[in-house]
Amino acid sequence: MTSVPSAESVAEFADRARVWLADNMPRIDPASPPAAPRDDERSWQRARELQKRLYAGGFAGICFPREYGGLGLDYEYQRAFDEASFSYEMPLILNTPTFTICCATLLDTGSEAQKKQHIWAALRGDEVLVQLLSEPSGGSDLAGVITRAERQGDRWVINGAKTWSTSAFAADYGLCLARTDWDVPKHDGLTMFLVPIAHPGITLRRITQVNGSAEFCEEFLDGVDVGDDAVVGEVNAGWAVASRQLYHERRAVGQGSEFASGSGSEGGHTIPVDYAGLAAKTGQADNERVKEMAGRALVHRAVAEQLIDHVYRSVRDGALPPAAGTLIRLFHAETVTLEVDTALSIAGSAGVVGQYGDGLQTGFRYLSRQSVAIGGGTTEMARNVIGERVLNFPREYTADRGVPFNQVRHGQAR
Repeated sequence: MTSVPSAESVAEFADRARVWLADNMPRIDPASPPAAPRDDERSWQRARELQKRLYAGGFAGICFPREYGGLGLDYEYQRAFDEASFSYEMPLILNTPTFTICCATLLDTGSEAQKKQHIWAALRGDEVLVQLLSEPSGGSDLAGVITRAERQGDRWVINGAKTWSTSAFAADYGLCLARTDWDVPKHDGLTMFLVPIAHPGITLRRITQVNGSAEFCEEFLDGVDVGDDAVVGEVNAGWAVASRQLYHERRAVGQGSEFASGSGSEGGHTIPVDYAGLAAKTGQADNERVKEMAGRALVHRAVAEQLIDHVYRSVRDGALPPAAGTLIRLFHAETVTLEVDTALSIAGSAGVVGQYGDGLQTGFRYLSRQSVAIGGGTTEMARNVIGERVLNFPREYTADRGVPFNQVRHGQAR
């Protein structure tokens, strides 16, 4: 791994990055990037290869500490690299959840051994990490997990089920939240474990979405045994780890994490809508209503970019609590929904039949647009978090607060 010159300015770093990128990374047309479907194992193999190049060149983990394989630099350096690398093929599918969520969570809550082993391995391109949080019966109540981990001798044995795990089929390890004490209120009896996905006790199945993608997975854990070294944080203090994980997830979903490795489009799926081009192709370039709709969406896009920077700096400086990261996630969902709805309104029937070039892509985006209102916790949950933990409104009533979890009724008629 190449070392970073001491006292290198952001401009000098960017200049050096541009030279290295030109010599080492495949150049692409940002408007037409190579396909990189997240449900294809070849995409993940390619991403690992590209990540290995970044690590060897000294441009991996720009904001991760040096002692865990990163460069230990400020966010300004990462943003400078993102700008320089926009026209090059990058391992973008490793950003979420590996770097921006799982590695970021380990950085905050993991043991020294876990950080040195797993963050470093991910930055080298040797490991992919995922989240094993949601459960078939859990809905948005993450603290209500019923996957259990029991102490048997010197091992923990985990049994249960997880679902909607992003790209788990391509992963090496998963951060798995399990219940270790049923005699205390739900938030107090949880423990986070780092489990190997290849464990023989894990059965993994792919979930096919409405757009045909099979990116998400469900996992059945049957006698998955791990040692104490798999515990992230403290036993029965897993909610603190999960809360930090959700903080990073909401920032990642809102495109506001300093731990993302490069920026740009994942196989074309996140290319910003070209409203002027779409209006022209559909013969509506002079339509005042179309211009008004497009202008409104573009204003939201600009505000979202500024909000990311404001919240990042405010949380870093202590002006806002960490829960304020939910602001980014919420506004991102509002922005994406508005952009996709606006694009489909302009495209009209072309969004269904593909009459004008990329018109059909607009329709595909519309089919999956609701995912931004679910990822990182639902939009309704995001509003609750902002109200209660940022604005300090009174907490919403919950019937199971303070009740031992083994006394809480699950899936029963009342």
